[in-house]
Amino acid sequence: MKASVSFSDIQDAARRIAGRVARTPFVQSRTLSEIVGADVWLKLENLQFTASFKERGAANRLLSLAPGEQGRGVIAMSAGNHAQAVAYHAQQLGIAATIVMPKGTPFTKVSRTLHHKARVELQGDTLAEAAAFAHDLAAKENLVFVHPYDDPAVVAVQGTVALEMLTEAPDLDFIIAPVGGGGLAAGCTIAASGAGARTKVVGVEVASYGAMAQKLAGQAVSVGGATIAEGIAVRDVGALPEAILRAQGVDVLTAPEYLIERAVILLAEIEKTVAEGAGAAGLAALLAHPDRFRGRKIGVVLSGGNIDTRTLANVLMRGLVRDGRLIHLTAEIPDKPGALAELTQAIGALGGNIVEVQHQRFFTVLPANVASVELVVEAQDDAHAGRIVAGLTGRGMRTVRRGGAPQE
Repeated sequence: MKASVSFSDIQDAARRIAGRVARTPFVQSRTLSEIVGADVWLKLENLQFTASFKERGAANRLLSLAPGEQGRGVIAMSAGNHAQAVAYHAQQLGIAATIVMPKGTPFTKVSRTLHHKARVELQGDTLAEAAAFAHDLAAKENLVFVHPYDDPAVVAVQGTVALEMLTEAPDLDFIIAPVGGGGLAAGCTIAASGAGARTKVVGVEVASYGAMAQKLAGQAVSVGGATIAEGIAVRDVGALPEAILRAQGVDVLTAPEYLIERAVILLAEIEKTVAEGAGAAGLAALLAHPDRFRGRKIGVVLSGGNIDTRTLANVLMRGLVRDGRLIHLTAEIPDKPGALAELTQAIGALGGNIVEVQHQRFFTVLPANVASVELVVEAQDDAHAGRIVAGLTGRGMRTVRRGGAPQE
């Protein structure tokens, strides 16, 4: 296997996957452009059949297998998107596929991988542990290992994302690509350079898994913790992508978790498109580093849309809390007939919508003739929420707004 990637490799890969992988839309977002102060264009890789750019790498690698390798079967390790892509394209090509996924992989990614008839093994608490198991199983069963990012065939074909973007918008100042193992950003920077574009590629990682940024800065890798961007929660970045990014002088930025969530929300509310945490990392970079990109034309790779529905619901509801559109109130009222009705009527009169209510008499230090009422109330915005609290207090109902936005 060759240890480098050239522009001609990317062009060859583009021809090889033609007709098997979608050429996804590349669209301008006027509203996001206004929010971040730049000309923002979105490359909607979440519209691939398996909802991720990983389809490109899986298709190219499997189509590059020698006849003898096809008969042996393939194995891959993945937190979800590479898994689905390999399973789907292996099924299309009649190749047996085994996928190893970390135990904490979202259920939706596991079930969709199983849908494509792959054998799925849930092993390890991290991607690194799943990878170790996969390598051992590959050796034991003589399977061909299909790496998600540290493979020349995979890196090359990820560059086709940038080729498509530059064909439609050759005047891009930047392409922002999420970085897990680094294959996408590495392929894109070779494509931009080979096409003669002035476009610079910038990578982005979630702050808790900034392994590539740390390695490029000569720092020891220190990553870990929970994140909704599990698709780029990588400790062991690819040696080949790292070498390419270092040689090309590519900057890799980080974005905090709360801005990853914010980006998911903005894409859902404004663009009416679903992105997973890793998929929304490019937009999160614009939110985290506005001065760097202000006034420039930016191509953002929206890399994946495989988000667990419960996680998406949590993110959207937390967004309402952050914006003050969903508030948690505790009100004290007399424990007498009609008092609760008076409270709810007052909230209605103040324009609030009660989502949840709980009447508490026993687990409280209040006098026995006073009840504590906990409410979740929908408001128009944070200012309206403040008016609701003030209005209740003005009516003699001692009210406390508790909790507030999740810590950032």
